[in-house]
Amino acid sequence: MLDVLRRIVQEVNGARSLEAALATMVRRIRKAMKTDVCSVYLFDAAQDRLVLMDTIGLHTQAVGHVTLRLGEGLVGLVGQREEPLNLEDAPSHPGFRYFKETGEERFSSFLGVPIIHQRRTLGVLVVQQEEKRRFDEGDEAFLVTMAAQLAGVLAHALATGTLTRPTRADGMATFTGVAASPGMVIGEALVLAPPADLDNVPDLIPTDTEAEIRRLSEAIGRVRGEIRAAGARLASRISSQELALFDVYEQMLADAALGQEVEKRIREGQWAPGALADVVRRHVQYLERVDDDYLRERAADIRDLGRRVLGHLQQESDKGPETLPERCVLVGDELSVAMLGEVPRERLAGLVSLKGSSTSHVAILARAMGIPTVLGMVDLPLPRLNGAPVILDGHRGRLFVRPDGELVARYRMLIDEEQALAEVLEHEQHLPSETPDGHGMPLMVNTGLTVDAVGSLKPRIAGVGLYRTEVPFMITERFPGEQEQTRLYRDQLEGFAPLPVVMRTLDIGGDKDLPYFPIQEANPFLGWRGIRVTLDHPEVLMVQLRAMLRASAGLDNLRIMLPMVTNIEEVDAALRLLERALGELVDEGLSIERPQLGVMIEVPATLYQLDALAERVDFFSVGSNDLTQYLLAVDRNNPRVADLYDACHPAVLSALARLAEDSTRLAMPATVCGELAGDPGGALLLMGMGFEGLSMNAPSLPRVRAAIRRVPLRDARALVEETLRLTTPRAVRAHLVERFAEWQLTHLLPPRDDH
Repeated sequence: MLDVLRRIVQEVNGARSLEAALATMVRRIRKAMKTDVCSVYLFDAAQDRLVLMDTIGLHTQAVGHVTLRLGEGLVGLVGQREEPLNLEDAPSHPGFRYFKETGEERFSSFLGVPIIHQRRTLGVLVVQQEEKRRFDEGDEAFLVTMAAQLAGVLAHALATGTLTRPTRADGMATFTGVAASPGMVIGEALVLAPPADLDNVPDLIPTDTEAEIRRLSEAIGRVRGEIRAAGARLASRISSQELALFDVYEQMLADAALGQEVEKRIREGQWAPGALADVVRRHVQYLERVDDDYLRERAADIRDLGRRVLGHLQQESDKGPETLPERCVLVGDELSVAMLGEVPRERLAGLVSLKGSSTSHVAILARAMGIPTVLGMVDLPLPRLNGAPVILDGHRGRLFVRPDGELVARYRMLIDEEQALAEVLEHEQHLPSETPDGHGMPLMVNTGLTVDAVGSLKPRIAGVGLYRTEVPFMITERFPGEQEQTRLYRDQLEGFAPLPVVMRTLDIGGDKDLPYFPIQEANPFLGWRGIRVTLDHPEVLMVQLRAMLRASAGLDNLRIMLPMVTNIEEVDAALRLLERALGELVDEGLSIERPQLGVMIEVPATLYQLDALAERVDFFSVGSNDLTQYLLAVDRNNPRVADLYDACHPAVLSALARLAEDSTRLAMPATVCGELAGDPGGALLLMGMGFEGLSMNAPSLPRVRAAIRRVPLRDARALVEETLRLTTPRAVRAHLVERFAEWQLTHLLPPRDDH
């Protein structure tokens, strides 16, 4: 049955439309389960009803016409209860309802299972049989498994709009992901397909069909030449039987075979890379389903040839800056830091990715650059997006594809309002970050990029609360040497002097890999990262510490911070290395003051070791992103559980309040440098708890400063007391919105849906 299941899912995934997917589904399931009927009902939110969408065994004229409310009939009962219903004599059940259009009066046995995706009922899958019998456990398990597998396919169809508009390729579609960097933009999608990835080639209508055919012919010719050359090189080393495979490859590429079929697809209105991908996928899907082992192995050959030809086509068709849209929304399966350089900054308007989360490294850089970003958009149909007009809402985590005029007008108004607010707040950016009752709240900036914005930033901040040293490591092809690092750190320290600059030692692992130092782990966020890596590689940490110290000579504004600390021994080991580096540089004749050393409070274990830590270090800095992740046991890069990740969770807020209280008791300066600090509501809570400073990405400074300048410290403390009595993140956020409304500061809160 597992093999049957795999093949059905494979066929459904390969279907070109929702109708084709449903037709495949009902036919294959009926055959696999040897039943008389298989039907699928999908929930239509607009009608608030389950609709019969496809069947084999019932009358086909009933499709699209038979509808049921949740709770109505046996199918409605399955949808309402969200659990299977297995009946030997369905007509005798009190919930049975007969629809004469279906012709189902002949069928006695009934098995229905809900199709559920991320807690939403999408539909019901049903099998029926004439003879009276109760479907056995194996049948029920198979159908439940089938429904679970198909839920993702149907959710994708629902998200793309094909469920309600199957014939309109140009209809507006709405997609939801994780809001990762605030802001709104109206632009055009540019899909970044991985090199030679047949599954992610965008659909494009060619402007010159004959030119596309010539491109295809040239690419095939180059691949044939490569294969002939490879065969000639290996002729003396492999057997004649193995050498014959090269002839087979050449025959596959002959104009009469693959090439001719791709050419036909181009003439039907697809550009060369898209046509090639379509044809290769179809051949591969067919070959993978056949029972013959030899033919199944040929699927890999076809796929390999397709990739080779596509590689040549992509080399020619890479877009230059002159052909990029003015307002480019970059879309990809998984965006990397390097990919941000694919589009000139003046044209890069937004970022969208199928993978990643609001606290992934790309998200952090996007916020630092002020680029609206939505990640974790798992249902996005990449091949159909290229060149489409889009609206990206980085506040609410939404992407509207091919929006109608009314929506565009509404977002133009929202964007204008946001710009007007930014201009108003700009006028007070040089004023002190001080509450109306005289409490000063230092605001610092998180950075990791070049110091090109220092001139405008410096008068507005109290220093750099977090300099991410891993960024320079990520954009090179090797570990940067001591002199290289010294220059980078000196630029930062000089640029912000005399303001303090907190430099975090190399924090790799988790979602931050170095291309030349990959860390492959099953659970990277609980693995080898942060201080764990650098203590295991003291040669890397020593070079970095020496570079930091050397760069600070004569400036004395360096602070060093250790990430991912779990044990006191880690701090002791790092202290020994720091003293050694300091001693070596003094021996070299340099006069350097010992900088303050702090730890990041992000592993929950540190919350219970604050007294011991306070004896060894000079300050605490809370990394609220990771602390939230570890307290809630939520992988912040997993879109399936993104809704559970919330820094306003009562447990997180209680831990932070206790931490602020303990830091005051220990007379230990404590600041917060996670995303919570850059949210106006979060900033007021942290100030009310007693934290001594907040560090955030530069675009968050205006709203946070405005909130602090308008809310007295006593009100912020009252807000903390009220909030700590609440029991859910939803209640906390609702309370913040309510208080901001009372203070007439709602405009400072980023637009968001209640969730």
